[in-house]
Amino acid sequence: MNEKFTAERAEALLREWTASESLVKHGLAVACCTESYGVREAARLGLEGEAAARFAEQYRCAGLLHDFDYDRHPTPEEHPFVGVKFLREQGWPEEMLHAILAHADYSGVVPETHLDRALFACDELAGFLTACALVKPTKSIADVEVAGVRKKMKDKGFARAVKREDITHGAELLGLPVEEHIGNCLRAMQEQAGALGLVGITSEG
Repeated sequence: MNEKFTAERAEALLREWTASESLVKHGLAVACCTESYGVREAARLGLEGEAAARFAEQYRCAGLLHDFDYDRHPTPEEHPFVGVKFLREQGWPEEMLHAILAHADYSGVVPETHLDRALFACDELAGFLTACALVKPTKSIADVEVAGVRKKMKDKGFARAVKREDITHGAELLGLPVEEHIGNCLRAMQEQAGALGLVGITSEG
C-alpha cells in the first residue's frame, strides 16, 4: 500500500468524520479483528517483514474506514457510497474501497477477495463482542468467552440490532466454524482492550 495511506491516516479520518465515540470505538474494534485476519492471510501467502506488515495494514485501514462516513451520512442511499467516493478521490486503494462497499449487503457489491470477506465477517461480530463485554459486571473483554457469546447470539433480545446471520455467514465466507471465528476476533480484541476501552472496571478508585 502507498506510504500515504497508513492506519494512522485512516484513524485520523475516522475521528475527523465521526462525532460519536461509540462509533469510533466500533471502527477500532472492527479494524483490530480485520487486521488479525490480514496477519493470518499474509502468513498463508508467505509474506514476511515489511511486506506482511503492509498487507495487514490494508486490512486495518478497511476496518477503520468502513463506517467513517456513517455519522454524517447514515442512510442506505449515502453510506458507504459518500465515504467511498471521498476515499477514491484521495487515491486510497481500490481493493480496500471494494471491501468497504461489500460490507454493506445492500450496496450491490458482493464479497469476493479475502479482504472483502474478512471485513464483512468482522463488522457485526466486533459490535456483538463489545456488547457482550459491556454487560459483564467488570465491563471487560477479558471476561468474555466463546461459549457465552454463542449463548448470547441465541438471545434475540440481546443486542438486537446485530444481525446474527451476518456473523454466521461471515464465518462461512472465511471457511471457518462460527466458534473459531468468534475466538479469533475475541483474542484480537482482548489484545487491544486498552485502545478499545474494554479493559473494564479496575479496583482503583
